[in-house]
Amino acid sequence: AGLLLMNAAFSFMALLGLLSLSGMLIKNGIVLVDQINLELDSGKEPYQAVFDSGVSRVRPVAMAAITTILGMIPLLFDVFFQSMAVTIMFGLGFATVLTLIVVPVLYTLLFKIKVPKQRYSN
Repeated sequence: AGLLLMNAAFSFMALLGLLSLSGMLIKNGIVLVDQINLELDSGKEPYQAVFDSGVSRVRPVAMAAITTILGMIPLLFDVFFQSMAVTIMFGLGFATVLTLIVVPVLYTLLFKIKVPKQRYSN
């Protein structure tokens, strides 16, 4: 979608951008799952561990994505690197949101973690 929006071709450099983008996303997923495991090891309930790790990882993952996106801006004006920059910028922006939402959801589904029932007292 970013390549279409910026009217850039899917060239070899865009393919290299896609490969580097996949590495960044795998790193983000591993960091999030590792944080969930650390929270579980500290004795938290599974649902609370997933929730707290998602909240605590928003800032580091978002800041890493934002700095990478901003770092790609100068490459937008280079004909050779434009398609790579567009691929990384748009892909990382979209996939960061997906990482912070989809990874915790898949973790809870995969490990069958249920939402705890709230007890309300009057």
